[in-house]
Amino acid sequence: MLSMFYAAILALIYVGLSLYVVRGRWQHRVALGHGADSVLERRVRMHGNFAEYVPIALILLFMLDVAKLPPLGIHILGIMLVAGRVLHLSGLHAAPVSKRRLVGMVLTLLMILAAALLLLYNFSMILMTGFN
Repeated sequence: MLSMFYAAILALIYVGLSLYVVRGRWQHRVALGHGADSVLERRVRMHGNFAEYVPIALILLFMLDVAKLPPLGIHILGIMLVAGRVLHLSGLHAAPVSKRRLVGMVLTLLMILAAALLLLYNFSMILMTGFN
């Protein structure tokens, strides 16, 4: 189950992002939200965006793993997801608008789209043949 590897890597990034937000809130003495501080607001959005996109992507990756997508396919999609999220984070950290952020978002969305289409294809093959 290769998807476990990517889930673990992304979980570690998520914990790091959580601590990054906590540290920022501590430094700026903000208990909730971002307190109108643009740096803290960016940290909160980095964390939030990660939390919004990664779960659905991991669910799709896991389902493809269960559906026995070849390992190379799982690796390609997993690398797209991790790279996309890291690029998005580093781009957002550098500036609100950046090429890395854009490339990261495109990679993430392409991964989700590709995974969804592969699952639909797999599902249609099951319906047509009756076999998994």
